[in-house]
Amino acid sequence: MRVGVLTGGGDCPGLNAVLRAIARKGERVFGDELVGFVDAWDGVMERRTTPLTIETMRGSLPRGGTVLGTRRGSPFDHPDGVDRVKTAMAELGLEALIVIGGNGSLSVACKLYNEHGIPVVGVPKTIDNDIEGTDVTFGFNTAVQIATDAIDRLHTTAESHDRVMVVEVMGRHSGWIATTAGIAGGATAVLIPEHPFDIDEVCERIIRRHNRGRFASIIVVAEGATPKEGTFDVGEREIDRFGHVRLGGIGNLLASEIGLRTGFETRPVLLGHVQRGGTPTAYDRVLSTRFGVAAIDAVHRGAFGTMVALHGAEIGETPLVDVIGRTRPVDPALYTDVAEIFFA
Repeated sequence: MRVGVLTGGGDCPGLNAVLRAIARKGERVFGDELVGFVDAWDGVMERRTTPLTIETMRGSLPRGGTVLGTRRGSPFDHPDGVDRVKTAMAELGLEALIVIGGNGSLSVACKLYNEHGIPVVGVPKTIDNDIEGTDVTFGFNTAVQIATDAIDRLHTTAESHDRVMVVEVMGRHSGWIATTAGIAGGATAVLIPEHPFDIDEVCERIIRRHNRGRFASIIVVAEGATPKEGTFDVGEREIDRFGHVRLGGIGNLLASEIGLRTGFETRPVLLGHVQRGGTPTAYDRVLSTRFGVAAIDAVHRGAFGTMVALHGAEIGETPLVDVIGRTRPVDPALYTDVAEIFFA
């Protein structure tokens, strides 16, 4: 078979490991010819391709980012976008398309399959771990490890100067990174989008620690966290060209407010895209490899309109229609029953 592959949305540690696995099993076991599209859906519409082979992917397992390049956007953003995708696949002789991406890319894939009959298989990708239908997404483990390492380092400087450190991590709609790294790093408090926070309660926790002789505090906040209505004004947020609220900066606002209300020296630390970059952890390399193998297997079984997924210890599939338009929130038991026990 000739199979097209693209990576869409934000970059993520483990993408190259997925591509490598698809090429390895596709070429060696099935005798496939894999065609990589450069720069996501733009590459499909403009027919910008590169060979995806065992040889071209050699040495890519520990490499972050994606050798195919990635960007946001959709063929549905263009009046003739879908026709261009169909024409490209026909002229290139492609019998299937593997789409590696997050909620946006998988929504496009689902629509192309359901409404236009394009044979697609999805692979879930996001450091936020917020895709429904899979227990874990690759890239998440790496992002948590990076955030935890940063928190570990901040503890020592915070303790040396009796400072409060506000660490902002990624997480637009879900606080998986913040919650998990907060537990692993021994944070004083974790603020996530699923639970609007009360700035007074946060400051009270910090003051209680100070009164007990624990002068250093680490507050971990997801970029999408918001205060309870009427407790703290964060101002208007910009909207980007894709219609998303432009996030980033809650850490700065929170640090300033904590400093004013408590009188303690408070510093913001924004990890930003450091969480996306660099080499993936061993866990993410293995999960990415398993997803890549499962994706090319799904193509050859004709399991189109599905997404490969981790269910317990096994790799399976989830219909894309059950995934799109939904965001997987943090497990309430993890946040309330585990994490909050240690926040004091």
